[in-house]
Amino acid sequence: MRYQLLGASNLKVSELCLGTMTWGQQNTEAEAHEQLDYAIEQGINFIDTAEMYAVPTKPEICYITEKYLGNWLVKQDRNQLIVATKITGPGVTWIRDGEGITPNGIASALEGSLKRLKTDYIDLYQIHWPQRKVNNFGRRDFLPEQAVGTDYILEILQALKKQIDAGKIREIGVSNETPWGLMKYLQYHQSDANLPRIQSTQNPYSLIQREFDNHSSEVCFRENVSMLPYSPIAGGILSGKYLQGTTQPTSRFNNWGKNRQVGLLKAMNGEAVKDYIELAKSHQLNPTKMALSYVSNRFFVASTIFGATTMAQLKICIDSANVSLSQEALDNIEAIHARYPNPALY
Repeated sequence: MRYQLLGASNLKVSELCLGTMTWGQQNTEAEAHEQLDYAIEQGINFIDTAEMYAVPTKPEICYITEKYLGNWLVKQDRNQLIVATKITGPGVTWIRDGEGITPNGIASALEGSLKRLKTDYIDLYQIHWPQRKVNNFGRRDFLPEQAVGTDYILEILQALKKQIDAGKIREIGVSNETPWGLMKYLQYHQSDANLPRIQSTQNPYSLIQREFDNHSSEVCFRENVSMLPYSPIAGGILSGKYLQGTTQPTSRFNNWGKNRQVGLLKAMNGEAVKDYIELAKSHQLNPTKMALSYVSNRFFVASTIFGATTMAQLKICIDSANVSLSQEALDNIEAIHARYPNPALY
């Protein structure tokens, strides 16, 4: 397991990060703790959650994932772990009446997360999605007529600084952010060094969803911001289980994914997915391990966030850290990408 610094911070994170959004929806608390125990034994020190998890979020399971993690975390050596969570963006009406990320709401949101996680501080506190309306979550185009909503970027940084000064947050990041938003946060920090610096951005990225390459990868490279890709196996699609008919009733797109992740559903049985699965087989590679290894070794990635609903899946994902893709395999991946660029966008 490799470890890398997160952005310009002193946080050293494992190349794989355990994602948690299924806990409380597809996984019990006992299963969540079993995943955590195994992941930590294998060298993972980075865990990512959010106040709105489990997903799909609804009032009766909102906040539950942080609680599961907190009940485990209180029994661990806290200083050996990097814990990340997120403050919910606008539109989730049962969280702070749907107001999202306002300067006045940050303190109460953070206090809630700290209480549920049973910790005194968050290593990485992230903006789950922008307060303004943008094309994110796999949507293809920015539309000027939809550019509504106050961004509060400066005010958010000022509010987060108070929490950093109080010792409740170590570093901050964004999620589902655009290049403009990322640079705006950095611009405010550059003009006032007392304001905290964005160290990471968490966006979707996989073999079938690589729009990040076209824009934000340059920001990460030039500004020393780390990418934390999520959905690197495209919700399990790149494992091949949907093509092969080996899914279970509890699998994401059988259980709750329909009508929720339009782009991934569109690509699920497409030619790109078929070609990537065949490519893995031709190189005697597990498709999941190939997909994860490719993402983890992108130049802008510090740690790849993955999730699993079974221990068997978890072990396969973690073992991807031992996979080294040949130049031939990498060239073949780029050839498929050239034929089918970003089929999971919609």
